[in-house]
Amino acid sequence: MKNPHCKLEALRLCNSIKEEGCVALIKALKSNPSHLRELNLNYNNLGESGVKELSDLLEDLHCKLKKLQ
Repeated sequence: MKNPHCKLEALRLCNSIKEEGCVALIKALKSNPSHLRELNLNYNNLGESGVKELSDLLEDLHCKLKKLQ
């Protein structure tokens, strides 16, 4: 996801990551806004820092997400 040539548009990580993984994922998305349009994080324990990172990402003008679950 950090690769500038990444063309991933939808990512579903349902019930598969915890707070540390969420923070790492969001940091990767921040470093490369990429083409990601859909992100599904249903049933994950994002924790306080994961939610904060996600909130910061959504406020970023370069964020291309259109659908977040």
